[in-house]
Amino acid sequence: MNVELRQLRYFAAVAEELHFGRAAQRLHMTQPPLSQAIQALEELLGAPLFERSRRGVALTAAGAALLPEARRMLAQAQELPQLVQRAAGGEVGRLALAFVSSADYSVLPPFLRAYRAAYPQVQIALQEATSDLQLEDLLHARIDAGLLIPPLPERARAELDYLPVLKEPLVLAAPAGLPALHGKRKVALGALPALPLIIFPRAISPALYDAVLGVFRAAGITPVIGQEAIQMQTIVSLVSAGMGLALVPQSVSNLKRPGVEYRALLDPTPLVETGLAWRRDNPSPVLQGFLELLRKNTQC
Repeated sequence: MNVELRQLRYFAAVAEELHFGRAAQRLHMTQPPLSQAIQALEELLGAPLFERSRRGVALTAAGAALLPEARRMLAQAQELPQLVQRAAGGEVGRLALAFVSSADYSVLPPFLRAYRAAYPQVQIALQEATSDLQLEDLLHARIDAGLLIPPLPERARAELDYLPVLKEPLVLAAPAGLPALHGKRKVALGALPALPLIIFPRAISPALYDAVLGVFRAAGITPVIGQEAIQMQTIVSLVSAGMGLALVPQSVSNLKRPGVEYRALLDPTPLVETGLAWRRDNPSPVLQGFLELLRKNTQC
């Protein structure tokens, strides 16, 4: 049984006018085909929708039950062109976005605020994930985009595009109360006690791992790696517990924990980059809108 929108429109007109002649005029048609269309609808539904008498036309119980549903369906049908146009323009839909933990303390919140203001009807599905997991999800089209730490491996470059969005130095995260941390001045690695290093695993983020060890190497220090952790908040928590010290992207200093002090380094530090990667063949208008907004707000 397939009820056509045309039949619902005819029914609603008669139900609202309670007069076949006036309803026909409203629909810009003659009365006989309107009466025939209503009879066909009643046969299709298996119940009379109107009581017809010399005194006029009245809705049956079935007709009264159908009227609000008919109005709802007609209103939804009327909104379809606008819905399709909004979807084509990236104004409605879903964006699956992954991010490394450090982005949660830097670029992610302002980007999300700007995107939510520009595209309030887009559903954003967020998931925190390390760069290696994001790359796998992107290559298998499980997410639309990912905020990650480059570089992209060779196998991914043929399928993914990349946009740098933030470059920031490394800073020291150390247990509070160390004599070398007195005051707010910068600190040299050589002035610190030989505490174990807490670091991101190289298998997950080789660029970040190598950048951290490169700073120690340039200072003539060979650190002892005490712990590895895959989330910045875990690294900071381990520092808070006195398990060692860490070098983290500057934005992580926005993560305040008791027992942790952050300091800029006197030692030269490389800039750690965060960027957005996405599938080159992803046609999603929602993604294109996100990229356009990101390009306007990027710091790189």
